[in-house]
Amino acid sequence: MIAIAIDDEPIALDVINSHASKVPFIELKASFTNAFDAITYLQHNKTDLIFLDIKMPDINGIDFLNSLTNPPMVIFTTAYSEHAVKSFELDAIDYLLKPFSLARFLKASNKALEIYNYRNQADTSPADPFLFIKDGYEQIKVLINEILFIEASGNYTQIHLKGNKLLSTRVTLNEMLLLLPQKKFIRVHRAFIISRAQITKFDRNQIWIEDQIVPIGPTYTQALQELG
Repeated sequence: MIAIAIDDEPIALDVINSHASKVPFIELKASFTNAFDAITYLQHNKTDLIFLDIKMPDINGIDFLNSLTNPPMVIFTTAYSEHAVKSFELDAIDYLLKPFSLARFLKASNKALEIYNYRNQADTSPADPFLFIKDGYEQIKVLINEILFIEASGNYTQIHLKGNKLLSTRVTLNEMLLLLPQKKFIRVHRAFIISRAQITKFDRNQIWIEDQIVPIGPTYTQALQELG
């Protein structure tokens, strides 16, 4: 995986560089103390993963991530634990609380690698692409093209499939979003992910998928621009 690191503290970047050099599947291509320099870099260079500090001058890590149209995977790094909930709302892979050990860094990196492999499997499979979704102790094969939309429902995530089939799993909505191919799925509400290919029509407030209606959340209005 190709990665970059963004942190206004050079010492923190040194730690990430040192840890990354010991992880064989991470190629840390660049490090930045200035987030705006990183934006320019991302516009011209393929990047799979960002190690991103939250507390930075000029622009914080959360605002930085929100500014990206098609962001790579992100692992937040920070000395402040109060940002943890917000980071996971933004679909971060993990949240590393400084100072973090090599073992903790490796655990976060392994999570990123698993998601990276899932995405590439789904994007490049020549015949019907699929995912294996965990359901208790079982792994259930789900064809990507059979998914209509995915809905958070209590402690479960419900996968609505063609033919009125429904699969319930404890895989969270955030985890599902990370596993699915980004070009084929989009989040339109805090409780809904939809398949772009299954949309029948949409307006400013809702989307029709076959005979079902999915709401568009007020904080996901940018999804309309992507759909249009």
